[in-house]
Amino acid sequence: MKVLLMGHPNVGKSVFFNRLTGAKVFESNYPGTTVDFMKGWMRLEGEEVELIDVPGTFSLDPKDLAEEVAVKMLEENRDSVVVCVLDASKVERGLYLALEIIEKGYPVVVALNMWDVAEDKNIGIDVEKLELILGVPVVPTTAISGEGFKELVSKIKETAPVKIEGVIESASAVSAAASAGKEGGGESAAVSG
Repeated sequence: MKVLLMGHPNVGKSVFFNRLTGAKVFESNYPGTTVDFMKGWMRLEGEEVELIDVPGTFSLDPKDLAEEVAVKMLEENRDSVVVCVLDASKVERGLYLALEIIEKGYPVVVALNMWDVAEDKNIGIDVEKLELILGVPVVPTTAISGEGFKELVSKIKETAPVKIEGVIESASAVSAAASAGKEGGGESAAVSG
């Protein structure tokens, strides 16, 4: 099994990587480029799992060399699980990339990293509702302290590809319920702040 850590630059992927791999790490350049990536191993239910810290990217439509490398690494590792690391304080920004990866048919776990920062900014995220909409595990994490990491690791083997049509249907259903809730005076957003 192989796990790819993907997300925007500066969302804490390297801290994730270091926490999950410990000292079993090496840095390399992607062939033919000067773009660095990290590769290491972690134990998952007694099995050695390869973990790759993919260069940061904002989307699967690359705008620079690092993003091109990220897209190539994703395409070359079709059998991988993707841990999509999002900044919980800017979750809407990261969801676009997560949805692109889900749409490509990869099994995904969404890590809402910097959960502590989101809480400090009074940003509320209904994790259960977001998980329902996306159809993939969503785990709040704080990489620096390790909060949420046991749950995240336990979800890696549980995840499976989902159809984007299912995500659209779930989002429509939640939106309709939110509209009905507003008419009745209730609040039903997945993210508020």
